[in-house]
Amino acid sequence: MNKIHNKLEATDWQKITEDMNEKGYSIVSSILEDEICEELKHNYDSGEYRKTVVMERYRFGLGEYKYFKYPLPDTLQSLREKLYPNLAPIANKWMKLLNIDKQFPDTFPELQSLCHHNNQTKPTILILKYGKGGFNTLHQDLYGDIYFPIQTVLFLSEPGVDYSGGEFVLMEQIPRAQSKAIVLTPKKGDMLIFTTNFRPVKGSKGYYRVTMKHGVSELLGGERFTAGIIFHDALT
Repeated sequence: MNKIHNKLEATDWQKITEDMNEKGYSIVSSILEDEICEELKHNYDSGEYRKTVVMERYRFGLGEYKYFKYPLPDTLQSLREKLYPNLAPIANKWMKLLNIDKQFPDTFPELQSLCHHNNQTKPTILILKYGKGGFNTLHQDLYGDIYFPIQTVLFLSEPGVDYSGGEFVLMEQIPRAQSKAIVLTPKKGDMLIFTTNFRPVKGSKGYYRVTMKHGVSELLGGERFTAGIIFHDALT
């Protein structure tokens, strides 16, 4: 766990801030060691979960994901708590630029308390599994009125080795223009930070809101695991 803390402390948060403001996403390489990735994958069939979702039943795609119960695994809980204070200033600047009357608290416990006061008490941390042919349709992870506009994905499998295809897709929907697809292939152990629902973009008349959704392209073969860290909780 100390290695993860050291990695986060050594991370260039100024660059991440610039990436988020300019692109709506940023990749942090090698945030998880191989053994932690393997542990999370190994526990997929034996871990403590509150809910399992088979995507095709809801037309979400083809694959499966599971929501963890509280208490969360130490690695995921620690990342959730340590990442949030670095991301809150980005989110608050976005609210200011877009003239949205909303400010997020400085610490994760304060955000969680806000969620719980609004009946959002279910954990949203999840692990996802895809096999050949699997995919995830474009979506946003909101879960209630209280939602933090930034989230992360931890990549637990190696592209080109464990699976082929299955790229992470961001879709940027610019007002009165064609949408832009962004296709990413982070490596095993990497963390992708990205916007949950929208980000500010500067235009000729000031900043405007650009909506973003995310999904996963079709796997051509193999097996792909990721873990998602969403900072707000879900409605009860």
